[in-house]
Amino acid sequence: MRHLSSDEQRAFTLELVEALSDAAELDIDVTTREVIAGWRATARIKADPAQYAEARNPTTGDFGSVEVTA
Repeated sequence: MRHLSSDEQRAFTLELVEALSDAAELDIDVTTREVIAGWRATARIKADPAQYAEARNPTTGDFGSVEVTA
């Protein structure tokens, strides 16, 4: 979480608490995994200044399928 701003850390915490609450109520944990994976991806991008700068550039068109790695 060291690559996330204070506001992003708060947003992650709130989203995670909501997901954990939903998981406990509904007895499913897929939402929790999705929240963590999404924020982990955000932190990874922000950890590399060159990648983060590139990710912030506007894009157009369809870049095709994306390979997801965990």
